Amino acid sequence: MSQRNTVSLILILVLVAVVIWIDLPNNPGIHIGSFNRDLKTQLGLDLQGGLQVLMQADVPPTTVVTAQQLNDARQILENRANGLGVSEVTLQVAGSNRIVGEFPGLTNTEQVINVLKETGLLEFVDFGNNPPPDGTVIQTDIGTSGQPVGTTTATAQTTATTATAQTTGTAVTPGASATTTISAATETPSASATSIGSATPESSGTPPAAAAGATGTPQASPTPTAAPTIYHTVMTGADLKSVSVTTDPTAGFVVQFTLTDKGKQIFADYTSTHVGQYLGIVLDKKVISAPSIKNPITQGSGIIEGNFTAESANALAVQLRYGSLPVPLKVVESNTVGPTLGQDSLRKSVIAGLIGLSVVILFMGLYYRLPGILADLALLVYASTTFAIFKLIPVTLTLPGIAGFVLSIGMAVDANILIFERLKEELRAGRTLRQAIDLGWQRAWPSIRDSNFSTLITCLILFWFGSAFGATIVKGFALTLALGVGVSLFTAIVVTRTFLHTVLDSLKFTEHPRWFGL
Repeated sequence: MSQRNTVSLILILVLVAVVIWIDLPNNPGIHIGSFNRDLKTQLGLDLQGGLQVLMQADVPPTTVVTAQQLNDARQILENRANGLGVSEVTLQVAGSNRIVGEFPGLTNTEQVINVLKETGLLEFVDFGNNPPPDGTVIQTDIGTSGQPVGTTTATAQTTATTATAQTTGTAVTPGASATTTISAATETPSASATSIGSATPESSGTPPAAAAGATGTPQASPTPTAAPTIYHTVMTGADLKSVSVTTDPTAGFVVQFTLTDKGKQIFADYTSTHVGQYLGIVLDKKVISAPSIKNPITQGSGIIEGNFTAESANALAVQLRYGSLPVPLKVVESNTVGPTLGQDSLRKSVIAGLIGLSVVILFMGLYYRLPGILADLALLVYASTTFAIFKLIPVTLTLPGIAGFVLSIGMAVDANILIFERLKEELRAGRTLRQAIDLGWQRAWPSIRDSNFSTLITCLILFWFGSAFGATIVKGFALTLALGVGVSLFTAIVVTRTFLHTVLDSLKFTEHPRWFGL
């Protein structure tokens, strides 16, 4: 056996071992340091059961809904839907004014619709010198309606913060990491800004309950739990006029914003006395960012800089641009798929896949003899590898997706059939077995290349069609078929050929023509 063939065989065996480990039903996943990845099979709505919702822009017929508004609404809805605890939520823009949402595993129509249509509240909150980490749920002195919940707490909090600004100036508490900054748009951004930081959540002022307890008489009873910190809201998202993402030569991607006349005055007064402190950006009482104030913002416009990527900067801009949905939506249709129906569909799909695989294996073994048996082994490698890729990406399996996978099994043996027929022709022409094998692969490759590339082009068109018009059925079919075609090229050209050379080099009797169906 040649050295090249030995190396190929070793690499294939290593690949098979990794693939088998990924395909294990109770795979623990990959957990290395801070990297955590679950390797579970994700099932779609039609296999797991759940809810499908069709939403339409609730605007007059004369009102034009832009593509940007629909895309922003889709992103906001996706963020809200993830709070339902379903990681396989699919939301797609369909046409010019509709959004299709699929929620596998959920059947409570009222709960889903209420979460999707809720109005978000965007606040700019005074965090003083100790910002809570991103993602922390906090309490502010503004209710969900945008109105103050009380004046006593707000006054006390504001006073405490102002006192801190007067005594500390630009000092920053050592526990806080000033990594994201907010500054006037006319200033040159600092090149030292890095990624969004986090700090240990502490109060920027003395909680009212704690202040009252400091002067009271000690009690023998157990110490009561301290009241949660109530932060002061400087202004709400209603005072933002526009938000956009721009690039800066030194700071990279930055988020630029412009304020209304009212917001301009509020920002000028606040930032002038709180330089070096943190102004939190809070959506629905959840901290999404906590930049530090680098300089006073008095002109009604500023930038938020940090170690942003294009995606993260755009996500923050969308959250700033729309505390609530940019266009009102109404539910025009909702369909519930029961879990029993989904499990029955899954069972039938698995049976269909096994039948298709078995028939192909039987045909290849009977008709092509030894090459067919080796192709069957390569086909098993193909099926397990493709399924492992589905789990790694991950791909949400649906009924059309499984249909694409089953169809790709036929595409996988198609390349082997072309190669084996060319091999037979070379043997009939008097070539030696090794010459026939090499020439068979070489001369069959143009046909294999053209047929598979045409299939991949069709998959690309179907995937684009599904993305543009919300046809998730077509999209899932195209994705699984394209992945299957790609893996089938590898197994036909590399795996089958390696297996065949290995057997021929090890077993001399296999060179008889009858082992090749002649």
